Amino acid sequence: MLPAPCAGCGADLGHLCPECRRLLATTPPTPAPALPRAHAAAPYDGPVRRLLLAHKERGALGLAGPLGEALARAVRSALGPYPEPAPLLLVPVPSARAAVRARGHDPTLRLARAAAGALRREGLDARALPLLRHARPVADQAGLSAAERHQNLRGALTVRPPGRFRRPDRPDRRDRSDRPGRPGRPGPAGCRPVLVDDLVTTGASLVEAARALSAAGLSPAAAATVAAAVPHHRRHRPDTPGR
Repeated sequence: MLPAPCAGCGADLGHLCPECRRLLATTPPTPAPALPRAHAAAPYDGPVRRLLLAHKERGALGLAGPLGEALARAVRSALGPYPEPAPLLLVPVPSARAAVRARGHDPTLRLARAAAGALRREGLDARALPLLRHARPVADQAGLSAAERHQNLRGALTVRPPGRFRRPDRPDRRDRSDRPGRPGRPGPAGCRPVLVDDLVTTGASLVEAARALSAAGLSPAAAATVAAAVPHHRRHRPDTPGR
């Protein structure tokens, strides 16, 4: 049987070849647009762009692990060399319900859980929790200008009612330690929220997510993404995923 092509470069070396895995694991995180303490693990270009699209739009769920590890590197970079000892709470920027249904999975929540697992393996107290939800319908972000994206998302997110934290979303068999309501785990008030997303372009999603968390008294300590659009790539691409 022939090996599957790499989702990043197309080489016949499996769904993630050694070179693309090395790219995800070693690219230095850099500041990203939107918030003062927002970092991205890599530019949204080349193999990284194709890997994110394969995971998000084509259901390549096996990429969640390495992409989550890249997201964990961005979280550590955003928090700085001497982070506070409080537990980390990775809060994914939510996708619209229709998008989740169409894809058959929630890619950002999956990456958040993978990143939390990677951070725990390094000895950090971290978990992921989908604290945010949409309070009203929003348009697909793909194709919108920066100003249109900010206007589209302004006031669109809110924090879930506290009772929802006792009812987990669909179980993730690979990682049960970040389930809401697990005995012995601190609640949101005892954690440092860190916003996470797969991609930042204009920063509109992160800005709105930070506003919603802050309005609930949970101001984020930082934000992190797998990738960030670099200036010369900010023009619209037909296959750039929206939320």
